[in-house]
Amino acid sequence: MLGNATVEPTLPATDMERAKDFYQNKLGLALKESNEEAMAMTFAAGNGTSLVVYKRGDPPKAENTACHFRVSDLEAEVQALKGKGVVFQEYDFPGLKTVNSIATMGEIKGAWFKDSEGNIIGITEEA
Repeated sequence: MLGNATVEPTLPATDMERAKDFYQNKLGLALKESNEEAMAMTFAAGNGTSLVVYKRGDPPKAENTACHFRVSDLEAEVQALKGKGVVFQEYDFPGLKTVNSIATMGEIKGAWFKDSEGNIIGITEEA
């Protein structure tokens, strides 16, 4: 089955150039492949993983986390991304409260932001 298969998050974008700029210049992902015919771009991420962004006419409607990156130092990543203009989501409801953009959920810390297209992206660190 799929237990040993590689998985690639795939996110919609209404403006491919804006999305390309965001993922390359704000998040630091390298453009691995751009397929104009398929209207899709693939960005290289850590440990051989990739993120695919494809052209879509309508903005995303999902209010959930579309994908997340696992990091070893969440606080440093949040500060670095804020320095590049990334705006983090702040939450305060039962079971989830951010302090300085970071929520602690047991052994896991998390932070969330929206990409240039409105997709919610998470960053997590496990203790």
